[in-house]
Amino acid sequence: MKVGVVLPLGEDEQLGRPPSYAEVREMARQAEAAGFDSVWLYDHLLYRFPDRPATGVWEGWTFLAALAEATERCELGTIVMCTAFRNPAVLAKMAATLDEVSGGRLILGLGAGWHQPEFDAFGVPFDHRAARFEEALQIIVPLLREGKVDFTGEYYAAPDCEIRPRGPRQSIPILVAAKGPRMLQLAARYAESWNAAWFGRPSGLVAERRADLEAACRAVGRDPATLEVTVGVSVAYPDLGDTPDGIDNHERFLTGPAEEVAAGLRAYEETGVSHVICACFPNNGEAIARLGEALDAYRQAP
Repeated sequence: MKVGVVLPLGEDEQLGRPPSYAEVREMARQAEAAGFDSVWLYDHLLYRFPDRPATGVWEGWTFLAALAEATERCELGTIVMCTAFRNPAVLAKMAATLDEVSGGRLILGLGAGWHQPEFDAFGVPFDHRAARFEEALQIIVPLLREGKVDFTGEYYAAPDCEIRPRGPRQSIPILVAAKGPRMLQLAARYAESWNAAWFGRPSGLVAERRADLEAACRAVGRDPATLEVTVGVSVAYPDLGDTPDGIDNHERFLTGPAEEVAAGLRAYEETGVSHVICACFPNNGEAIARLGEALDAYRQAP
């Protein structure tokens, strides 16, 4: 099973600022040196929640392109790119180009978005998100698999569109984050892998989500075994800094010494998960080092 880690992009209360690119780059290199299989970035533009000050976040694709040059081995993933923020045909072109820069290490995670305030602030339509997402997939998937598409829909168009040059791979792997029935069917129809998030230790909820995914696969005539399962896991180290409330809730957070976290990773592997994507709290170099110890313990187990 592969294990990846999410890198920070947003404003940090402890730092009193967002991390600099130099700091994120150092964390990516640290994760690669520690043996993580992948590093991941979120895709947001602005956070606004009731009764809280607005907080900012760096634009994820720009940082990811820079990390493609700063790293050598680990895969680079988006968890997940909001297709509403960028024209889908242009996003496919961006993906093919970044795959070239990285030497074929991109995992293109896609989703429909969920945080309406950032849509509103940047003038992005929030209505019919699933329908818009489906049209985006109808453009992005054939462009990245076959190099061309001819599509005109209600929300997007890519008439007689072609990706030239193609980049190092004939097909960039697409991950879709999905939960509801319609989104799950889109994952089953178009993606190489599916992501469910966020969890702590493996629980009945994970199994329930997988059952829904398998039903979606059957509905579109796909063998569920051909769709990789990935899971987002929240890992908390409260002694290293501020962490969210509820870290004692093992369904929400994986925490404890290295062997305990390693046991959680092994449990996910035993359920058939192919890639665990860990989000650390706090998200800093010390937490990545601690998670790296758990990764070593996981890999050393018989």
